[in-house]
Amino acid sequence: MRKGSGQADDPAVADQRAEPAITSPSSTPWLVAWHGDLAAWLDRLGWLRTTSDWLTAVLGPVRERYQDKLVVELLHGGRWAGHPLHPALSDLPIGLWAGVTVLDVTDRDPAPGRGIDAAGMLSAAGILAASATALTGLNDWTVSNDQDRRVGLFHGLLNTVALGLQGASLGTRVAGHRGTARALAGASLAVTAAAGYLGGHLVFTKGVMVSRVAWAIEPRQWTRALQEAGLPDDSPTAVVAEGRQIMLYRHRGTLYAIDNICSHAGGLLSRGPVADLTVTCPLHGSRFGLADGCVSRGPASQPQPVLPTRIRNGWIEVRGSQPAPRRPAKGRTQP
Repeated sequence: MRKGSGQADDPAVADQRAEPAITSPSSTPWLVAWHGDLAAWLDRLGWLRTTSDWLTAVLGPVRERYQDKLVVELLHGGRWAGHPLHPALSDLPIGLWAGVTVLDVTDRDPAPGRGIDAAGMLSAAGILAASATALTGLNDWTVSNDQDRRVGLFHGLLNTVALGLQGASLGTRVAGHRGTARALAGASLAVTAAAGYLGGHLVFTKGVMVSRVAWAIEPRQWTRALQEAGLPDDSPTAVVAEGRQIMLYRHRGTLYAIDNICSHAGGLLSRGPVADLTVTCPLHGSRFGLADGCVSRGPASQPQPVLPTRIRNGWIEVRGSQPAPRRPAKGRTQP
């Protein structure tokens, strides 16, 4: 894990370390590796790092000051939506502006006049949708980290350029310069597609805003996690059981076990404070109830898995929420 970050390097199996692949420079075709090279190139841009650091310094304190406000959590989507709003909203401007291009290509009016036509209506609707999308995206950006934040910033800058081009297209369209408007709308859609590709990279390649505990089911049977004497009262303690990181907590004789990897961005919950049987992630401030794992404050949108516990022979034992199926007795047939 990164020193002092409170974040696991690999949220899925945090105690395992992937060995570097041994390949020769010519063994990977360019057509297969270009997207990874693109992300690495963007991450090396000095001005992008500087801008990202500056925005983080400005927006970070603002988010922390207002993170308890309902509107901030609603912009993420939060526990009510079950997933971030930004990816869903992003479909609106893309679809509307694609419609603009379709109407422009199929328009056969030999002498279009001034004013707003059907393509202009779609363009204006897309501009409004893009504004809402940008607001939710900026809110999500403030709770991202490292390279994801820098690539996300470039993604946002491209979308800003696309929004500007679409606005210029709408203005020239209303003024009657339809040829210029069509060219600007086409350029806007092309830039939007590039931005959308980077957004897909962040979600599907980097797992940004994807639940980090979606496949956490181990251990499949009761497994010793810690000697009972090793767990002080009211002190979050991290343990590992069959490769799964778990946070143990005891309060007034009652044991609690919850997945130690925050579902939002992989923060280690055991490094966060616990108050009223609610743990706060040290990374971005998400809060989870220890009894049921429910989200009481975002940006997390998914609850934390809780694990059954028991004490046997002086050991605290835990088990995943899905126990291994029992093997049928020898000679018996399953119904």
